[in-house]
Amino acid sequence: MSETAPSAAQLLHQDLFANHPLDAVGYLERLPPEDMARILCAQDLDITAPIWERLSPDVANQTLAHLSEAESTALLNHMDPNRAAALLAAQAPDRRDSLLEQLDPEAARDLRFILTYPADSAGALMDPRILLLRNETTVREALERIRGIRRRGVRVVFVVDEDNRPDGLVEIQDLATAKTTTTLGEIKRPVRATVNALAPREEVVEILDERRLTDLAVVDIDGRLIGVVRYRNLMAVAEDEATVAMQTMVGASKDERALSKVSFAVRKRLPWLLINLATAFLAASVVGLFQGTIAKYTALAVLLPVVAGQSGNTGAQALAVTMRGLALREIRTRHWLRVMFKEISTGFFSGVAVALTTGLAVWLWSGSNGLAVIIALSMILSMVIAAVAGAGIPIMLTVLGQDPAQSSTIVLTTVTDVTGFFSFLGIATLLLAYI
Repeated sequence: MSETAPSAAQLLHQDLFANHPLDAVGYLERLPPEDMARILCAQDLDITAPIWERLSPDVANQTLAHLSEAESTALLNHMDPNRAAALLAAQAPDRRDSLLEQLDPEAARDLRFILTYPADSAGALMDPRILLLRNETTVREALERIRGIRRRGVRVVFVVDEDNRPDGLVEIQDLATAKTTTTLGEIKRPVRATVNALAPREEVVEILDERRLTDLAVVDIDGRLIGVVRYRNLMAVAEDEATVAMQTMVGASKDERALSKVSFAVRKRLPWLLINLATAFLAASVVGLFQGTIAKYTALAVLLPVVAGQSGNTGAQALAVTMRGLALREIRTRHWLRVMFKEISTGFFSGVAVALTTGLAVWLWSGSNGLAVIIALSMILSMVIAAVAGAGIPIMLTVLGQDPAQSSTIVLTTVTDVTGFFSFLGIATLLLAYI
């Protein structure tokens, strides 16, 4: 970086960085960010890149702000992509986008991929602005670092080893009561749990609940600490997304609120209500095809809701499981055949168990062997079809580039009603002589 003859201080720094990188990190983290930037920029990137990769994220972030964009992009191009991504993640969005635009295209592509965590993963939910301290850091130095970040709500600080892997944590109240000369290594507590950045939200919630944690450390594939999931933020996101899913599944807009304007609510709901009305007429037309059969045996009309209701429940179960799998990326659309086979098998065996129970109940109620057989057969058929529809609808919507939660229950209700009515009344028409 410097084109002039190196000074004695630069030569000393060069020797320190090259031969004693861990000592160099401890020395640099005690300096003001502007001094760190000046010292690091005076050395070759081959020597300083490993130092940057070992710095605590908050220190590296503050120091990077004192580099020019040219110096910053040169550094990011030279660093390990995973560690460069951790450094970028702590930048303001505008600054991050600006740096990515100036990087080598291949490096920028790799960094964008690393920075894009799956939806609902620990990486997408974490706060990358974390404070990492060393075992040899004193309480006085730690408190100064905490004051320097000027961030409220800090409950714990993490202690890391030379590779930024979690080595312990210190609660704020312990810092407040300890002697200023005490090192964090003396008062740290074990880190009770960590989670990989790609872990699904359900795993994060489970760990937080089981361990009674308020902050969960998030690590990358190499075990380095890259962020923290805070319980209060996780619960807020989970509540918001759950309510959005509840609205979209029944045809309400995700943007509608309890006190939204009436005109807005009507405009967003009415199209789906009209679609639902059309599907209801479709189901009614199926029943109309068998008016003659129902007129002869009114008991069939009594049992229609039983078949439709059971197939509807079966479809809803398959829909919920499949949508969860797609949301957490447990499955992809290419897994549709395996999903279909699983749901067909589940629908069939569940249908057989329900059919035996239903058939017995209908036989005891009506005394008709034929009616018991008809409802048992239709129950198996309708439940298999409903299970396939429940799994197939979200997969099909995903393939079409649509939100799988968007009004999926309306489509599913139509399918289960139509197939339930048709299977029951169709089989009844074929076996009319045995009723």
